[in-house]
Amino acid sequence: VSSGASLTFTSSNWNTNQNVTLAAAEDSDTTNGTRPFTVASSGLTSVTVTATEADNDGTTTQSLVVSSTSVSVPEGSTATYTVRLAALPSGNVTVTNTAGSGDTNITVSSGSSLTFTTSNWSTPQTVTLAAAEDSDSTAGTRPITVASSGLTSVTVTATEADNDGGTGGPRADNPYANAGVYVNPQWRAKALAEPGGSRIANQPTGVWFDRISALTGNGSPTTGTMGLADHLDQAVTQDAANGSTPMVIQIVVYNLPGRDCAALASNGELGPTELARYKSEYIDVMAGILARPAYANLRIVAIIEIDSLPNLVTNVGGRATATAMCDTMLANRGYVDGVGYALAKLGAIPNVYNYIDAAHHGWVGWDDNFGATANMMFTAATASGSTAANVHGFITNTANTSALTEPYVGSVTEQLRQTTWIDWNRYNDELTFAQAFRSRLIQSGFSSGIGMLIDTSRNGWGSCVQTPCQPTQATRPTAASTSTDPNTFVNQSRIDRRIHKGNWCNQAGAGLGERPRSAPATGIDAYVWIKPPGESDGSSSLIPNDEGKGFDRMCDPTYPGNARNGNSMSGALPNAPVSGHWFSAQFQQLMANAYPPLS
Repeated sequence: VSSGASLTFTSSNWNTNQNVTLAAAEDSDTTNGTRPFTVASSGLTSVTVTATEADNDGTTTQSLVVSSTSVSVPEGSTATYTVRLAALPSGNVTVTNTAGSGDTNITVSSGSSLTFTTSNWSTPQTVTLAAAEDSDSTAGTRPITVASSGLTSVTVTATEADNDGGTGGPRADNPYANAGVYVNPQWRAKALAEPGGSRIANQPTGVWFDRISALTGNGSPTTGTMGLADHLDQAVTQDAANGSTPMVIQIVVYNLPGRDCAALASNGELGPTELARYKSEYIDVMAGILARPAYANLRIVAIIEIDSLPNLVTNVGGRATATAMCDTMLANRGYVDGVGYALAKLGAIPNVYNYIDAAHHGWVGWDDNFGATANMMFTAATASGSTAANVHGFITNTANTSALTEPYVGSVTEQLRQTTWIDWNRYNDELTFAQAFRSRLIQSGFSSGIGMLIDTSRNGWGSCVQTPCQPTQATRPTAASTSTDPNTFVNQSRIDRRIHKGNWCNQAGAGLGERPRSAPATGIDAYVWIKPPGESDGSSSLIPNDEGKGFDRMCDPTYPGNARNGNSMSGALPNAPVSGHWFSAQFQQLMANAYPPLS
């Protein structure tokens, strides 16, 4: 054991993997020796790990190791696989990659001949395949033979991901209808690494691009951070494996200047006057990638700028909830013109479906906010050369925890509007709000064909069995309260167990909600998981970072609140990392409190 001979687990890190490193010394024999290692702790059943030496002294049979024997090559673009040797050779080995009979549009563009030496034999070398543009709608195939003298050859089957009207088809009224939805391999890997995470690891989630550098990334599906093209390439591969079913990929466009003017935790890299950079370095680059022919068969759902436009209604002027930054962004039109520009550029791409973020019922549902927010949406949709036709729909509850329905509270009567929890709001759940807001948006000038999405990634509110839970977050009710006092009736009957509807950061007691599915209710295109479960809303204390993200006291569990949450406790989980970073404790809580429950 070279490291990790003794590990310490605490009440905070008990479910975080700790590494034990084993070392195998060089020797001269040709035996793959074994040795047992006992993993033990007082009072617990021990586990035996058997370690086997992978000998490098000539016992391994030489062979070709190919990363994949099936590769999807986007038409008009490229795809790769890698080759290495299985064992140390006695001298130089030449490996050829030769295209056989089949679709001649697929060719080996680089790596047709590879040389391995006694120094680089175990280092994968890349072979690049290209698929030329053509006018047919056939996803042709071509075998690539990987060969070397004296070794068994390997066949890689290359399949063209056609972009001429094949699986993508005509523009859909509801892009989610009869479609598969992209599973982010990096989120999936994090979910699988969590105890019990395999139950949801194959669910589709949104991919957030919250700074300029996120568009390019710095790695691959297995290392580093995937960029936009990396995710799109993976979506094309998933589409190729999906048969004739179309493929949706959900991306979050989230980098406005002066971003999130009312919440420090999600502030961004661009200052309030940097609209030009937003356009040229972010939206233009994004549009250029999305418009590539290789991705024409995908249905790309673009979620446009979370929380931006509602802030220009609720957090400006003389309101108690106003902030100086929101006043600035209203006055300089950074949000309005930025959203309009994004809609115009992305809306010009035939297979992009724009959905503007419309906050949630606990933010926009009051009379003073409802119509004004709908009108603000139309103002932005017709700014910077855009038209309302660039808007396919809207999304509510993104990264929020508002309950989808409140079956035991029922309709919001005038008497119930006066209760502390509902607080004169016209709505008390997301489904009712989303359907009503859709009608109001149409009244403001949007097409009658617009659809709504609801983010259900964290609004299940099942039994609060996970510590910590706030005192008000009791077991999920199973029936309406019998109390005749309106406040008691609502508090005992409500599914949403937050302290206040204005609480938004890493809420204690929240659970996974409805699983993603299309057309679940009238006017609703889909329930979606745009906020990936397990990604933090913000840090519980100040954590320096290079992403422009600040510390918001609403993420501090000791914070007694402000005007935006009725001066109530924040209800946030402790020990949270910076927004967007993995938060294991939250992920475990969401699974434990899921409703419908996980099997």
